[in-house]
Amino acid sequence: MITIPQLLISLIKQFEGLRLKAYRCSAGVWTIGYGHTGCDVYDGLVITQEQAENLLNYDIRRHLNVTIKLSPSLLSSNDNCLSAIGDFVFNLGTTRYKNSTLRRCVNSGQWEEASQECRRWVYGGGKRLKGLVARRAIEAELLLGG
Repeated sequence: MITIPQLLISLIKQFEGLRLKAYRCSAGVWTIGYGHTGCDVYDGLVITQEQAENLLNYDIRRHLNVTIKLSPSLLSSNDNCLSAIGDFVFNLGTTRYKNSTLRRCVNSGQWEEASQECRRWVYGGGKRLKGLVARRAIEAELLLGG
């Protein structure tokens, strides 16, 4: 079982924020807790702080398991790199990561290139979003420690 770096948990909490009542995110997807989405989230749903923490733990593990299969070298990297890529995948999903140049850079150990590539993923709905710029900047800096 993968140990979840505390840095990854902190990044996700910082950027996702906590909402105990379901809401539609900027992409129109029903979301609750710390960025949890899925068919179990619907209008009017309310959860507790403890449920939000449990969902976060579940979501991180689910994303990290796929991420490690796509980039096994992350297991031997430092917590900064694992946290940066873990946060990226949590935010954008495993499919986008799987098909990305970022993944190819990570898998070949090209951390500078990975950092530059990470900074490109700052658009939502065709618009450059300040929140994504800030998130990618932190992830990119963490990757430079790879």
